[in-house]
Amino acid sequence: MADSYTGADLFVDALEQYGITHLFGNPGTTELPVMQALEGSDLDYVLGLHEDVAVGAAAGYASTRRYHSHHDSSILPVGVVNLHVTPGLAHGLGNLYGASVAGAPLVVTAGNHSTDFRHEEPILSGDLRELADQFCKWSDEVLDVAALPTMLRRAFRVALTPPTGPVFLALPLDVMMTETDAEPERLGPIPDAGRGDPTQLDRTAELLAEADNPVLVVGDEVARAGTDAIDAVVEFAEATGARVHGEILSCEVNFPGDHPQWVSYVPPDEGLASTLMSTDTLIFAGISTHTTLTRHENPLVPADATCIHLGPDAWELGKNHPADATVLGDLGHIAAELAERVREGVSDGEREARLERVEMMKQMAEERMRSLGEGEETDDPRASKAELVDAIRAAAPDAYIVDEGVTSKYAMLTRWPLAPEQYISNKGGGLGYGLPASVGAALAESQRDDPRTVLGFVGDGSYLYYPQTLYTAARYDLDLTVVVSDNRNYRILKDNTLGLFGGDEDDYEFVGMDFDPAVDIPKNAESHGARGRLVDSPDDIEAAVREAISREGPDVLDVLVHD
Repeated sequence: MADSYTGADLFVDALEQYGITHLFGNPGTTELPVMQALEGSDLDYVLGLHEDVAVGAAAGYASTRRYHSHHDSSILPVGVVNLHVTPGLAHGLGNLYGASVAGAPLVVTAGNHSTDFRHEEPILSGDLRELADQFCKWSDEVLDVAALPTMLRRAFRVALTPPTGPVFLALPLDVMMTETDAEPERLGPIPDAGRGDPTQLDRTAELLAEADNPVLVVGDEVARAGTDAIDAVVEFAEATGARVHGEILSCEVNFPGDHPQWVSYVPPDEGLASTLMSTDTLIFAGISTHTTLTRHENPLVPADATCIHLGPDAWELGKNHPADATVLGDLGHIAAELAERVREGVSDGEREARLERVEMMKQMAEERMRSLGEGEETDDPRASKAELVDAIRAAAPDAYIVDEGVTSKYAMLTRWPLAPEQYISNKGGGLGYGLPASVGAALAESQRDDPRTVLGFVGDGSYLYYPQTLYTAARYDLDLTVVVSDNRNYRILKDNTLGLFGGDEDDYEFVGMDFDPAVDIPKNAESHGARGRLVDSPDDIEAAVREAISREGPDVLDVLVHD
């Protein structure tokens, strides 16, 4: 082997200098310089059997490490994944999209053909930068080894600066094999999003003082800003006397579920969503996915409602609804500043009157939301989704949940008052993110002195996208329990069919939506090195979960549920 120091060596050294411990990937020929440079380094390579598995695992790792970094400033909460030319990057786009919507701080790289060879259009050719661009904060290619240190430093800073998200760099084969005497550039501290415009803070406080029935909708940028931000948002809500809801498709815990002002998550149902937001004043804090899954017929927000937008992402502020006041900045700082201003502007009597209205709405909404997942009474011997969630909660109340249960999701959100930093989910909505993300989360937890139990909660349709993910969990002996909510069909598509076209289930054949014959999920898990078990009785779920989490290594519980 050559003793020369190349671009690939510089790349690996930069990762080590920035505190990266794991590089996720699925290698190909153009990545061989990087694989060679990893020999002798302190980096651990995490192999995924599909590029999208590698991307999803890196994203779940990054989101979980972000939680860890809220309590340990020495942690750099970023995932790094290396892919293979055009098809490899294309394979990874599904979970790159998911990472983008989830705001996962991710540095994605891919090898590319040498810069002096592309005119011959060799196999696997394509415009990598353009392919990745729509799902990244920044997408580029390193065309000269002299630019590599600066572009790597920039990539990490862009990924980590709020609003966080993925970046992409293409790494040509000749650049990575070129000798260099350059060194990694220092990363430097990453700034938060700032304290907000004082004029807009004052304007917001004035509008809230004038409000009759303020409603606060919290989005996932709150949790991403840290537990201090959640505490500040709670203080702000208490000062305002506002009713609190989670945004549509909430995928993190942005407000304590046991707080008296917390009412519910807003479901992606036009009628219920518009009912919950039918008020005179709405505060949208850190939202991004707050709309229905398909076109809604009527406005979700009253035309005459006062709308206040808070958050670190300028694009999201006033995006779908008018903005009568807008504060751009870190949600922890913003909420703390507003709590102080609002407390002075809202009398105790007015605050009490608002809290009474909160309680009335809470009682009205609780019964409706609580019923989600229970289903109709049936003689079906399989568990309901509600029974499944209740059993998991009883067996593992403090588990760290990575969720892609899809139609089981709202049963979990409504029946389990999850704590901050206890839950992440598939915000992008595309299947195949949750299982790889749970593997990345398990790896991240393994780096803690006191790791939490990691529980992947996925539907059968989600599991079957990337069952080979379990190979990675088994290969690296990760302590992970996967619970599959298995109704043996794409239930979300059946529900959406009824929503789009109306009628009853008996009116449809539901083409392509049933798994018949069913895949033997336990045997599939075992074939990849995990333990597998079928749980077909509601009475056995809790004990099965307890047993699985008590063991080291990966377990898959295939739990049959009815629709």
